[in-house]
Amino acid sequence: MQLTLDSVLLTDLYELTMLQSYFDTGMNETASFELFVRALPTGRNFLMAAGLEEIVRYLEQLRFTREDLTALSKTGRFSTPFLRSLEHLRFTGDVDAMPEGTVFFPDEPILRITAPMREAQLVESRLMNLAHFETVVASKAARCVLAAPEKLLVDFGLRRAHGAEAAWLSARASFLAGFSGTATLAAGLAFGIPVYGTMAHSYVQAHEDETQAFEQFARSQPANATLLIDTYDTEAAACKVVALAPRLAKDGISIHGVRLDSGDLGEHARRVRRILDAGGLKDVTIFASGNLDEHRLRQLYDDHAPIDGFGVGTRMNTSADAPYLDCAYKLVEYADVPRRKRSEGKATWPGRKAVYRLYRANGVMAGDWVTLARETRDGEPLLEAVMRAGKRCAPPVTLQAAREHARRQLRALPPAQRTLDLAEPYPVAISDGLRELARRLDEGRRA
Repeated sequence: MQLTLDSVLLTDLYELTMLQSYFDTGMNETASFELFVRALPTGRNFLMAAGLEEIVRYLEQLRFTREDLTALSKTGRFSTPFLRSLEHLRFTGDVDAMPEGTVFFPDEPILRITAPMREAQLVESRLMNLAHFETVVASKAARCVLAAPEKLLVDFGLRRAHGAEAAWLSARASFLAGFSGTATLAAGLAFGIPVYGTMAHSYVQAHEDETQAFEQFARSQPANATLLIDTYDTEAAACKVVALAPRLAKDGISIHGVRLDSGDLGEHARRVRRILDAGGLKDVTIFASGNLDEHRLRQLYDDHAPIDGFGVGTRMNTSADAPYLDCAYKLVEYADVPRRKRSEGKATWPGRKAVYRLYRANGVMAGDWVTLARETRDGEPLLEAVMRAGKRCAPPVTLQAAREHARRQLRALPPAQRTLDLAEPYPVAISDGLRELARRLDEGRRA
């Protein structure tokens, strides 16, 4: 059989072996699972939630096809009555989650699934896969946005992304976090993200003459001619652009920008800017790429390098310095009874929870509370109803709306959390009610 990324079998085997056992023992009462991050990666001051829309689509489409059930039958691990019970399985539960683009911190549930046990358990692996990846990329991209405010930032990550889906979703996650667009055409068309593109060194090398390459590309792409000028000699190529511009102007063609992709980007940009300005091309922009991340962006920004935009790829799309989160999807309630994991170093807070955020008078975030869901606190509740009884509570949030929410969230970050340097942890308090529940469960377990 041919499986796709939409297949319900894109999961861990143990999800289904547990479902077989639940079926055998008749365990399928309502369960609540929460997704959270135990600790921030080294060097991070915050994370940004992403991937919710992909999760909701996955839950809406959840079902076993006849081919899926035949494949499971051939493994010899599952009984015929159990497989028959999967024929009409659909997600019928509730989803509460932080909106995409929300800034969050350790121990705060960003998503809760409440559903019959086998539904809530089955979705664990793929749900974590989707939320984890987009959150990792959005969090890295947000740092780039903070490092180079008001600059054009373009996702350049397709060719080194860890697979096609990673390239697709990282384009979405980075745009959500504040990037200006992507070079990945399919993602741009699918998600309505602005698409950017220039040329490769091979295009210049394929021509006998560099000026000829520039001219032919500009005539082929007159509306947006951005020329890659560092194939041979960067400053000499800038002079060629200046010499070419009047000839193109006679035909109504203007050069939009030049791109730098190697060497000392800041110094090359200064030299190229002087050459372009002296040649009357003050409106021609300078775009730079080449192994960039938030730290290099901040250095170039702080040094006032005359660069108008950046292509950021590998280190953002793979979140090279922090490629994974210590995240978990844990049972917090089953059959109306709070549940708590007590493993050494991995203990969880029990019960369904809420997160409230407090703000200072100037709109800057002041601290968060994690409480039991039945408790109320002053502040903004961060978890919202997304699905009830397997149906969306509202039309899908547009990517543009999520992007605007992310922008407001970054603006509200305390100054310490906005920096790239490691700051004092943002205050997240655990309510007395939640602590008391954990204490009672622990005492009951010991008894």
